[in-house]
Amino acid sequence: MSKLERITVTMPEEMAAKLRAAVSEGEYATTSEIVREAVRDWSSERDHREAENAEIREILGRARAGGRRTMEEVEASVLARIEAVEKAQAKNRA
Repeated sequence: MSKLERITVTMPEEMAAKLRAAVSEGEYATTSEIVREAVRDWSSERDHREAENAEIREILGRARAGGRRTMEEVEASVLARIEAVEKAQAKNRA
């Protein structure tokens, strides 16, 4: 495991109570464990969003560079992208 660093997080009482409740109910060993999981989830989502943005920037760059596509090609591309996003969202919910 990497070296741990202690930080202080300030939050509303209601949020802190939810953390303590999850620990007292045995869902987590410590409140720190909950916060680490939340940060891992946030980091993963952020990385995913950054990758999607890079892909969109690449597509826009190619579009600006020229080349024509038929409406059917555009529609197929959009539908494929929507399907991929929906699958990723369903996976994240599972």
